[in-house]
This record gives sequence, C-alpha cells and structure tokens, in this order.
Amino acid sequence: MDAGAPNANIDINDERAVRRARRQALIDAGVNPYPATSTVTVHAAELEERYASLEDGASTKDAYSVAGRVRALRKQGKARFIVLEDATGQIQLFCRVNDMAEVDWGLLGQLDLGDIIEATGVVLRTRRGQLSIAPSSVRLLSKSLRPLPEKFHGLTDREVRYRQRYIDLIMNPEVREVFRKRSAIISLIRRYMESAGYLEVETPMMHAILGGANAKPFATHFNALDRDFYLRIATELPLKRLVVGGMERVFELGRQFRNEGMDLTHNPEFTSMEAYCAYSDLEGMKRLTEGLFKAIARGICGCEEGRELISYQGQTIDMSGSWASRSLIEIVSERVGECVNMDTPIGRLRELCEAHDIEWQEGWGAGKLLFSLYDELGESTLVNPTFVCDYPEEVSPLAKRKDEDTRLTDRFELVIGGHEYANAFSELNDPIDQAGRFAEQVAAKGLGDDEAMGYDYDYVRALEYGMPPTGGIGYGIDRMVMLFCDQPSIRDVLLFPQMKPETITRAQIAEQVAGTCGLGVTDVDTIAADSAAGASAERDGESDMAKKLESGLTREQAFELLKKYNEDEFHIQHGETLEGLMRYYAATYDPENVDFWGQVGLLHDLDWEKWQDEKTHTVKAAELLAEAGANPELAHAIQTHTSDRNPDLPKPEKKMERVLFAADELSGLIQAAARMRPSGSVTDMPLKSLKKKFKDKRFAAGCDRDVIRMGAELNDMELDDLLASVLEAMKAIAPVGDYNAKAKETGE
Repeated sequence: MDAGAPNANIDINDERAVRRARRQALIDAGVNPYPATSTVTVHAAELEERYASLEDGASTKDAYSVAGRVRALRKQGKARFIVLEDATGQIQLFCRVNDMAEVDWGLLGQLDLGDIIEATGVVLRTRRGQLSIAPSSVRLLSKSLRPLPEKFHGLTDREVRYRQRYIDLIMNPEVREVFRKRSAIISLIRRYMESAGYLEVETPMMHAILGGANAKPFATHFNALDRDFYLRIATELPLKRLVVGGMERVFELGRQFRNEGMDLTHNPEFTSMEAYCAYSDLEGMKRLTEGLFKAIARGICGCEEGRELISYQGQTIDMSGSWASRSLIEIVSERVGECVNMDTPIGRLRELCEAHDIEWQEGWGAGKLLFSLYDELGESTLVNPTFVCDYPEEVSPLAKRKDEDTRLTDRFELVIGGHEYANAFSELNDPIDQAGRFAEQVAAKGLGDDEAMGYDYDYVRALEYGMPPTGGIGYGIDRMVMLFCDQPSIRDVLLFPQMKPETITRAQIAEQVAGTCGLGVTDVDTIAADSAAGASAERDGESDMAKKLESGLTREQAFELLKKYNEDEFHIQHGETLEGLMRYYAATYDPENVDFWGQVGLLHDLDWEKWQDEKTHTVKAAELLAEAGANPELAHAIQTHTSDRNPDLPKPEKKMERVLFAADELSGLIQAAARMRPSGSVTDMPLKSLKKKFKDKRFAAGCDRDVIRMGAELNDMELDDLLASVLEAMKAIAPVGDYNAKAKETGE
C-alpha cells in the first residue's frame, strides 16, 4: 500500500485534516480503518516477565499477537520502530521490510501517533537490549483523527484533564494507576465487610420523601406516577428499615446526589458507604473503622501489619495501634487554652469566638458556639486518626442523646489529616422521639430551610415495630480514595467529575460532521441546536463590547436620579456598591465602557423603593430613565437582572448584563456576612467564611441562593470561583460597599 502524500487540497499544517484524508485514502484502498474484530494473545507486561532473561541480540520462534496505541514512530533505513502501549505497559515493534507483506509494510507509512493497531510476530531482544516483537503482519484497528498532546509537555491543563479524561488516561499513566487503585479499594471494602458478616444490599435511588441527611436534593419527575421524586441524598432510612426487618448487618456502597457546591472535597454526585449493625454501638463502629482503614493501608499501600504508616500531601499518618478517641469539648479546651464545656457562659464562648475571628450569631447556644470553635480551630490540627466524640445536640439534631448528659450526643466523626472521613451514631430507635424530630424538620422547612427533611411516616411506623440498639456509620468513599492515593482534590479520584458545560461552537460541530452521511438528512444548525452543549455555545452580543457606549447621563445626573426616587440610605449604598463592582469588572472585560457599566450598577434598582412589584420593578425604571433622556441601552441592561422574575423582560446575554445578574444578589450576601464579623468589614473576610454562610440557608434567607448559582452559570464559572471573585472585588472597591465596617479604636 502506498503511504501516499496528503491530497493536494489539504493544508499539511492542519493535522486533523491530514489524518481525515489518510482515513479516506485507506477506505478508498479497500482497508477498513475500524474493523470489528481483533486478536490479542499476550500483553506487554506478560512479555516482559516471560522473557526477562532473554539475552541481548537473541531471537525466539515464539509468536504472539499484541494490540495497543502507537506512542512512538521511528524510521531507520529498511526498519521501522513502533512503541505500542496497552493497558499493562509498552512493547516495541521491530518492523523489517523483509519480514512483512508489501501491503502491511505500506500500512506503516499511513500510521499516526495515537492510532490503535494489532501486530503478530515473534519475540526477540535487540542488540541494544530492547525486548521487541518482530511483526510479520500489522493491522489497523482504529484510526486516530486527533493528534495527542505534545510528548514532552503532555497534558497538564487541569480543566482539560478533568473534562477529557480519556486523553488524560492516555497521556498520564499515573492517572490510570490512581483509578486502578480506586477499583482495588472498593473491591477490598466489599470483601472486608462481607468477612465481617455484613450483607450488601441495594436500596432505591429515587425517594418520594427527602431524608437521611440535611442537604439540598436533585428532583426528577416520575411520569408513571405523575409526581416528583428526589435523587437520594443518603441511604440511611431504607437501611435501618432492613435492620427493623431482622437483617442485622447491612451495608450499601453507592452513589448519592446533593445539589450543592463543588470544591476540593465535594462533588454533587459522590460515592458513600453506609453500614448498620444491630446490637452494636459507637464502640463497635470504631473497631469496624479501624480494621477497614488498616486493611486498605496494607492491601493498597503495601504497609506491614502493625506498621500502617501512609503519606498524604506531605504528612505522615500513623494508622497503627489503637486510635485516639477525644471529645469535641476536650479539643476546643486545648485550642483556646482554657477549660470550656456546655456550662461555660454564653458570653465567654462568644468572647473566645471573637478573639479567634470566628463569627457567631444571636440565638446560638453553647453547643453551636463550641462546635464553631472546634470547626475553625480544632479539626485541622488532627493528623493521625482520631475519633472526635460527644457532639452537642444543637448541631446533631437526629442523633441519640447521651444518657449522662442529654445536651451531648452519642456520635463520632473520624478525622485524619484535618479532614472528616466517617460519621457514626448510636442510632435513634425511639419512634416517639423520631416523630418529634421529623416534625421539627418540617417546621424548619416551613421557615425556608431547603435542606430540611420531610416527615417520613413509614419510617416512624417501622420504628414502632421496634429496632434493636444499632450502630451506624457512613464513609465518604471518594475522600478515602484521595487519602490512600495521596490526591489533593476529589476531581483527581473521579473519572468524570462534574464540570460546567463546555462551550461548543457551531464551527466546531461543522468541522466534526463534515463529510458525514448525516448531513444528507439534516444540517449543521440543527445538529448544533441539538448538541448537549448547545445551550452554552457562543452568546450573541459579545462583540457589542467593542463599541463605545454612552448612557446619556453624567455620573452626577445619574446619582441625583437615584436619590430622587430613593430616600432609604441602604438603597443608595446598594446602588453605589453595584456601581463599584461593575466598574471593577468593566476594567477587565470592557475597559472602553467603564462609566457605562458603572451607571448600570448605580441605577439597577432605581425604582425598587417605590415600585417593588415584580411586574413593575425595572419596567418603571425604564420609564424614569427615558424621561431623564438616558440611552435606551441603559434601561435594557438594567432590566435583564430581573428577567428571572419577569419573563417579559430581556435575558442577560452580554457580559455586562451577566456580571450585573451575578453580582447583585451575591453582594448582598457578602455584606450580610460582613455584618456578623467582629470588624463588620469585608476586607478581612476569608472565603471559607463566605462559603459557610452560603450553605447556611437560614442565614440571610432573603438572598436567593438559586439566583447566585444561576449567576455563576451565566458567567461560565464554578460557584466557588464566583464567590471568590465577587468577594475579591468587594475588598478591592472598599470602603465603597463596606458600610458595615466598624470604626477602629485609636489610642493616644
């Protein structure tokens, strides 16, 4: 077969076009570049093991068929050298013209890096000591149409690695090793639990009633029943029903779904294991956990029994021996340097929080204050495995209270390297108590807590038949894999972590479908509209940022207009805050129009004080702006930020409009959070504090979290990135917008 030069009409600098042309040339020559069958009789690692003692320059008559991806190609006289990679490693193909049929030799000239081929030949070791297969035949199994990343730099862009995991696995063997270990860890967990007498079960993924944890769910509609269901957030309640039914030891390892943020240790879709053991308690859960983690350390990390030491992110973690059990209150006392407990006066606990720059709220009791001190000061200091016990009832509303002090609960969390890996309880089995706590959850839901559980009548009914004393525990499997594979982010241990939708353009789709038979029955525009990423394709109006925009008002006129219709100082301050934020972002995205962006922010709530109805808000503002002689584009931009409440208004499409939508609601949450700080200022607010306030739906309940999430999506940002960006912007524009800051005391 003639290797052939690319078609004269092909741009030789366009490697994808060259590869597509080679594919077509093969088809034209009668070669199927994607055959249905292949033959593999050995893998690279097996050959290395079998022929480890084969001398340099020696040949054998042992013939094998290997297959894999072409990772290197080299031509030397009448020989060609190909490095072939399979799932176990690499093997060299030493191709000699006299050993191969003309058609097979010709095929070698059509190969590209990344192609998948099959080769059959005998084993030999070259004079330079390289174990090789000398092929008598070579067959193409899959033509690669995209070039692999450049050899010496590989694939290092994290977003590309996570989004295109397939190329990450091709280029980075250490990534493949992580996921081999993940599979081995999960297999080991199952074997360990079964050997301890636990029965693995499967419970429903869809729940009619939310329960088992406090988290925001994903909802779906069950057409056959014509009602909404939730994707499960926990497996706790179904598993405990099984304990009631006499299945004394059960566990389930599977996926949970929580409609919450993403960060280094959280993904909305994650894997957990919950286990329940009748006639057991917290001590039983401790022994189960110690044994499981040590077994993984030995089986996956190669530790010797009694010396289970592993390394995680530069820390040496000693899992050997008996693990420490410490009360939360003991840890707090150690960190604050004085003895504190549930009887410590509230005022003193507040003082300790303020002394360590920890926020607190009115209404918090001793339990919540102690937990906040532990969460901020204690957890991160625990390196070796520690069972943190005796959590206050105030932060453990569904846990069984301790007999000796009902203000504390029979609960522990396992902390290793400053992170939580397990949460265990002596399970609540009093049906009357459980019914009352469900009722409290319903009340919380009525007050706006969208993470509160529903009232599960059937679960209480099950408890009414009697559940024995039971120990229960939940493990975060993804975090466990991070620990034992020494990975810093949850995305590094998930094959397909959740990502914001990728922007796919019409041009990219047109290039991909060019020359396909599908274009005979449809067109590129229809395909683009149907694409899963089509909703996030290029947005209209981006090019408008290049032109100079005039509002028709001076800044002084705009400010006087704001004061004319707003007497409340808060509303004026909010307008000034958004003005500062919009100018801040315009300097990056649209420096030609900083003043216009600023007036959009300043006047975005021009009519709010007098016209708060959703149907008139910003509609009236457009009338007021027209009367003042403003450019209609100013009103248009302002109206987009209320389009989620009034469908008759234009949607935010331009970058300016999307920034306004995102910054408006989030700036209010940031200012509310600042008000709780000892300084009252945004300037010393850590991102961690803002994230906590965002997750606490009862804090600043008027700040719509869904609108903030929508703002992140509109700007193609992860939620955490948006929180960080707007917080940074608020700090940058201070003292503008920092109107809760307390005056610093000055001495003589």
